Amino acid sequence: MLELRPNCECCDRDLPPESGEARICSFECTSCVSCAQTVLMGICPNCGGELVARPRRPAGKLASNPASTERIFKPGGCAKSALVEQASGA
Repeated sequence: MLELRPNCECCDRDLPPESGEARICSFECTSCVSCAQTVLMGICPNCGGELVARPRRPAGKLASNPASTERIFKPGGCAKSALVEQASGA
């Protein structure tokens, strides 16, 4: 089951479970749509996988299957990693 992490790992923006602004990779690294599109170019800086829209859990299911409250924030922000540059051909 997806953790539905509560924030963007790059800019620390809040991303509640009902947000349509969250993007994740297959490892659930989480970014906001702004960081995912403008800085990361759709590529996860941690694993090199693609960032896609995070599914939203129905509100009725959140009570028995709550979203994660653990915040993961990379102090370096969204610095373009070697993985992103490699994937984009830079």
